[in-house]
Amino acid sequence: MKNGILMASLSAAILAAAATQGLAASDDSDKGHHGKRPSFEELDANGDGVVSREEMQARMQARFDEADADGDGRITREEMSARMEARASERRERFLNRMFERQDADADGALTLEEMRGDRADRMFAKVDQDGDGNVSREEFDAMKERMHKRHGKHKRGDDVETGQD
Repeated sequence: MKNGILMASLSAAILAAAATQGLAASDDSDKGHHGKRPSFEELDANGDGVVSREEMQARMQARFDEADADGDGRITREEMSARMEARASERRERFLNRMFERQDADADGALTLEEMRGDRADRMFAKVDQDGDGNVSREEFDAMKERMHKRHGKHKRGDDVETGQD
């Protein structure tokens, strides 16, 4: 029973890491926390080779206007929430499009376990199985969790994926 829970947890962690790795690998370098970063050319609206304070302010105004749905010059909590939801939906669609383009081998619009897994899961399992014995020990599992915590900026220690306890 304990091995089944451990393997299920490990499988979930590997699939989550694979999805995260795929998203990170496919993201453009011009993406920031708040969406696509504008290029210099986009900011330099008049094409004179420099970005003026006015051009930056125009960019800020345009972004504000996108969120100000009723055009009253103020952004309410509801308008901000709607804008955030729309942007999250756009990001989710881009992620799904990239995922299906990359993994839907037979282009049928659906992913099988084999298509989702690819060879990434086998490579990730091999990384976790540091001694190469074909099994993941508790120590290897804990080392993998620690690496993931460091990589993803989580500093909480002592969480237990197997039992869900802290």
